[in-house]
Amino acid sequence: MTSELFSPLPLRSGQVLRNRIAKAAMEENMAADGQLPGGELIGLYRRWAEGGAGLLITGNVMVHAEALTGPAGVVLDEAAPLEPFAEWAKAGKAGGGAIWMQINHPGRQIGSDMPGVVWGPSAVGVDLGKHSSRFGRPVAMTARQIEETVTRYAVTAQRAEQAGFDGVEVHAAHGYLLSQFLSPLVNQRTDQWGGSLENRARMLLDVVRAVRAAVSPSFAVAVKLNSADFQRGGFDADDARQVIEMLAPLGVDLVELSGGSYESPAMSGRAADARTQAREAYFLDLAKDLVGTSPLPLMLTGGITRRETAERVLDSGVAVIGMGTALAVTPDLPARWRTGREADRQLRPVTWSDKALASAAGMAQVRHQMRRIARGSRPTPGTHPAVALVAERRRQRRALRRYRAWLGTTRSAA
Repeated sequence: MTSELFSPLPLRSGQVLRNRIAKAAMEENMAADGQLPGGELIGLYRRWAEGGAGLLITGNVMVHAEALTGPAGVVLDEAAPLEPFAEWAKAGKAGGGAIWMQINHPGRQIGSDMPGVVWGPSAVGVDLGKHSSRFGRPVAMTARQIEETVTRYAVTAQRAEQAGFDGVEVHAAHGYLLSQFLSPLVNQRTDQWGGSLENRARMLLDVVRAVRAAVSPSFAVAVKLNSADFQRGGFDADDARQVIEMLAPLGVDLVELSGGSYESPAMSGRAADARTQAREAYFLDLAKDLVGTSPLPLMLTGGITRRETAERVLDSGVAVIGMGTALAVTPDLPARWRTGREADRQLRPVTWSDKALASAAGMAQVRHQMRRIARGSRPTPGTHPAVALVAERRRQRRALRRYRAWLGTTRSAA
């Protein structure tokens, strides 16, 4: 049976994806000592590489050692050794597909118990109601800090290419730093980085230019962008359309559409906007609006678990379908689709009324499955979300102690 799903996709850079199925980024929080990829992470990507996807996109790799989304995050900066990253890239290409590194700075979305810095475009904290104290209070970035952060993205991209990755994806979604600059709710600056959409997009565009200049023409550069923030007065679909047009002349290969942030976690199907909760392909309605005007190929991620849904997404004009949770439960799902089979298990749903806690529990469930896959074990999607969340928090506490010690050592050595 022929299918557009399994047709190749040529990109601007000259790179050709072998099919239209991508493993989307999921934050693994599985760094080994030194905030480096280790055996567990490498084993996980080798398993995914053998599962038939045309593209694997890593979980977010941090460009700044003092700004991590979690204490077990991977850091690739100018001081990191490249050998572990080369092993990671090799594992990700073991099945014949491509592997791109997602590169990111969390900005204000950093835990209040984390050492380091908490930066944002403005001193506007994360509003999670009773859970707001989980995040640190941000300080507004200076012009110099913005410029140095742009350079950090370029350094990480250049080193990713040196390690053997096929491309990078610049993370400008889910409420992280570049998404914060895009948001009129978070970005309250009155200088060249604030106010109009052109100004709010300035840092993202500067990052993309710097990355493109730092890597070879054949190295892929993608951007992950919210189709909407799902917050009243926030970044919306029309903003996304305009930003995609701004990115088009800069040598971008692909734009991945997602949505939401910690404040409105649409990426886990629990957005404030009820349209995303009703079915698979959470953001398809918004993507359809963008496909018609986009000068760049689009990838859609969010809730896709069945081949029928994937085919429907492609029929809408989207070029690549991205899956996260589905591949944490069934790592060989693309290969199954090729032979007419579907996943035989689904992740246990989290039905808690507390959106922030439910989102955290859902992510803990996914990470529990990823660790099992990394060890060569069978996923256990029926694991209770409360059990997964408690275990995750224990691991996070241990990782935080290691990260504090590592960061203290690197600071004193610097």
